[in-house]
Amino acid sequence: MQDIWRLSAAELASLIKSRKVSAKEAAEAGLARLDAVNPKLNAVVDHRPDDVLAQAAKIDAAIARNEAVGPLAGVPITIKVNVDQEGYATTNGLKAQRDLIAKVDNPVVANLRKAGAVLLGRTNCPAVSYRWFTTNLIHGDTKNPRDPGITPGGSSGGAGSAVAAGIGHIAHGTDIAGSVRYPAYACGVHGLRPSMGRIPAFNPALPERPIGPQISAVSGPLARTVNDLRISLAAMSAPDYRDPWYAPVPLEGPPREKRVAMCLNPDGLNPVPEVVAAVADAGKRLRDAGWIVEEIDDTPSLREAAEIQTRLWLGDGYEAQLAFAEREGDPGALACLRGVRARVHPFALSQALTRRATLTRDWFAFLDKYPVLLMPVSSELPFPDHLDRKDEASFARVWHAQLPQIAIPFMGLPGLVVSTGLVGRIPVGVQLVAGRYREDLCLAAGEAIEAGGTPSSPIDPVV
Repeated sequence: MQDIWRLSAAELASLIKSRKVSAKEAAEAGLARLDAVNPKLNAVVDHRPDDVLAQAAKIDAAIARNEAVGPLAGVPITIKVNVDQEGYATTNGLKAQRDLIAKVDNPVVANLRKAGAVLLGRTNCPAVSYRWFTTNLIHGDTKNPRDPGITPGGSSGGAGSAVAAGIGHIAHGTDIAGSVRYPAYACGVHGLRPSMGRIPAFNPALPERPIGPQISAVSGPLARTVNDLRISLAAMSAPDYRDPWYAPVPLEGPPREKRVAMCLNPDGLNPVPEVVAAVADAGKRLRDAGWIVEEIDDTPSLREAAEIQTRLWLGDGYEAQLAFAEREGDPGALACLRGVRARVHPFALSQALTRRATLTRDWFAFLDKYPVLLMPVSSELPFPDHLDRKDEASFARVWHAQLPQIAIPFMGLPGLVVSTGLVGRIPVGVQLVAGRYREDLCLAAGEAIEAGGTPSSPIDPVV
């Protein structure tokens, strides 16, 4: 058999359930791969081999007793350090939270355990999960396994780096403005930001009003196959009473026509030619798979949605966030907050929520006509690492490029990034958007695109 760590989550779970591979063997393979490549990447910043093996032993014992095990039985996965995992620090990339030890699991972590997953390690993120780059003063710098000179993405940069390099078969991430989708794009894997309310969320270790408001932030999976995203979404989205915004909506919605709107240049994004080519190629793949693809000139507003999402994200409690970042002393967090001050401060909540209702209606009407939207992830290929800290012009360039990622969460819509190829050794991909709670439509279109080819993964880190 090929190296266990190379298998998809679906393949591995099937082998474990049929007793062709033990959960212990899968865990040992995951730990060995982590030991082999993580020193080059710093993707996983906390792991305990004894704990990993103990989790696997419980799965093997349950299988030996012929007990039902979940869809991810024995599959090693990683968890981002900004959600609670019992017994581990919820650092969110902060020195100030190095001793914030969770007493119970976040609902998404609890759901993954119920599904039988083995939690392999904790993945890195930037301080307060603010940036599309991943470094901080407590855990250090995470590298992209495809090219150390480009960002691994952020804020779930450790998650993207890990799953692309074969450290775990699925990676947990969170996304408020691209934090699942951009690491998937940058690392050449796939990533799903589900609809708001699809996956329950609650961090008991954090205060009721944590630094860094989580307006529209949701957990989501990163993986090497679209099918692995599908099964991990099902596992993550089990109900939990602790989240008052959880929506018990079926994962499969009513049938819709296989119709896609393709927009190459939404709302004046002006993407580089390589990005335009990737979107056009994805459209061709969909047509070849029997989808109706209609090229459109523009979408409903992305720019205004992104501007207000930024205010909700960073404007609410701005001064407190800035004071906290100054105490922490993290250069990236300070660059982010100081760079957006003019656009988010002062903050008017009622005005923002009124416009959200209007813009969301516009998007609902658009997605009633077109079940799926195909568009760029970013206006550029993945950035040189830490570009946002170079100068003011570079900071503005980064924020403009990420317009399609920032905007979509404002309406609570699902977004799927599918990696489609490489430009040299730099990944490129596309973003799919559908109506609220219609992740199934994104995944169906994503599988049609994936069938046309994706970058090889997992890979050994390039140095």
